Parts: sequence; structure tokens; C-alpha cells
Amino acid sequence: MRRRFRFGAVVREAGSAKAWAEKARRLEGSGFDVLLVPDHLVGSRLAPLPALTAAACATSKLRVGTLVLANDFRHPAVLAKELATLDLLSGGRLEVGIGTGWMAGDYTGAGLPLRPPGMRIERLREALAVLDGLWGEGPFSFDGAHYRISGLDQQPKPVQRPRPPLVIGAGGRRMLRLAAERADVVNIGTRVRPDGSGPDLADGGLRSFLDKLALLREAAGDRYARLELGTSVLQVGERKAEEPWSAADSAALDETPQVLLGTWYDMADKLRYWRDEHDMSYFVVHHERDLPAFETVAEDLAT
Repeated sequence: MRRRFRFGAVVREAGSAKAWAEKARRLEGSGFDVLLVPDHLVGSRLAPLPALTAAACATSKLRVGTLVLANDFRHPAVLAKELATLDLLSGGRLEVGIGTGWMAGDYTGAGLPLRPPGMRIERLREALAVLDGLWGEGPFSFDGAHYRISGLDQQPKPVQRPRPPLVIGAGGRRMLRLAAERADVVNIGTRVRPDGSGPDLADGGLRSFLDKLALLREAAGDRYARLELGTSVLQVGERKAEEPWSAADSAALDETPQVLLGTWYDMADKLRYWRDEHDMSYFVVHHERDLPAFETVAEDLAT
């Protein structure tokens, strides 16, 4: 069965509550399905959970989500409570994007230890189990290497059952396997360096992207048909200056769906190819500057 396209937009900031609400309402009226907020401690960005609550209150159909929460920033019991509350207040419109946390500047600035990638992934694996357990019915206990929960029964529960859709951003093999096992939606990205200094510039190009799709298909097994596959679109319409964290790397991604150049017809045709040939149907515009150029594409493919 042909998968339905969905489109998200990463929105980072606004100067006032009114301006933020206007951004959310504009997205809702222009073919986008989801407003997404990232989670970093440095840079000019709104905090994700209050920003998403405000966006949900300003709209009626637009879904809201994180791309993605850094697991290391919050204990999963606290996060479970906050997310369940947001799902309730939004009327069941929340999508929970979560990853390990990776950007060294966040950790250094806040005095947090940046643990090795393997430990961060294991912490995330345990955190996902805690989220699922606390969103279930009745008291929940958990005794892991990193988290311990003792007979905790949180209220409210999420409106969406058994949980809000879980989005995992993944670029490395271990994260892709975890996403294949646990996620409802996988956002395929570029692998980051273990020291958190930025993307691994050796991890780019069409072959690498296709290898990630193949790994997901193999690792997911019977779950594959239920997975929603997507990626972030870093360049739209014409090539623009790179953001510091991804400096000078988007040209290597030209053959992937992360770069969409040309007319709106060219972009729509490329996305149809990736959906029909590779099962990818959820695309996130990564920069607000690209939203006007992408609106026609979203409106055309969303119908």
C-alpha cells in the first residue's frame, strides 16, 4: 500500500507569544502536519515542552513534537509526566522525538558529562522502557543500570494509547538498530562524531543513506511495515549557506532526499521517488528560511 506523505517543520524561536502562535497557525494552514522543536541548551532556541504547549493551544489540528529530546537532560520519570501532560493538553497531538543527546557544547556549557556513545545509547534504551512503563496502567517498577523506578503510578496518562508516536533520530548503526526495535517513526540522519563536535563528514552520500535503509529493514523484521521512515531536508529550492553544525556538507547529500533543489515540481517528483522506491514518507524541513519554498510541495503531496 502506498504510504501517505507527512511533512514537519522545525521552528526554533519567536520574539513573543503572539509571534509564536502566528507561526504555528501559518504552518497549520499550509500543508504541514507537525511543528517540531529541537532540544539544545546553547543557541537561540525556545525550550521545547513549553513552546509545544503554546503551539498546541494556538491551533486545533497541527500536531506538535520534538526533534529530538536529549535523553541526558531529563530523568525519564520527569519526562514521562511532562509528555503525558502535553499529550493531554494538546488533545492527543503529541509526537515524542528522542535521542541520546550529542552536541558537546550543550554538555560543556551545563557542566554535564558527555559519556561515550555506547553508554548514552544504553541509557536511552532504559529510558524508553521507563517511558513505556509509566505510560501504562498501574504502578511501575524498573531496576536498570542507569535508572530505578519503585512502584510509581503517574497521572495523567497520555491521551494516545498505548503511547504517543515515538520518533527516534538515528544515523549510526547502533542507533538505527534501536530505532528499528522501538520506534514508530525513524528520522534518518548523518552519524555524529563520538566527541560531539559535529556530524561525521565521512558519513554522507547516496550509498551510505541506502545502507541505513537496508539496515533498518533487516533489523525491524516484521515491524518494518509499521515503521514510518523519514529524514530532515537541509536544503530546499536553491543551495544556501550552511549552518555551523553542518558546515560545507550538504553537497555530499545531493542524491539523497535531504537535499531538494530546483522547482517545486522537481522537489515533489524526487520525494515521490523516495516514497515509491524506498518507503520514505515523512519529511521535515530543517530551516524556517526554507518553508516558503516548500509550501507548494507540501500542499501538492499532502492531497
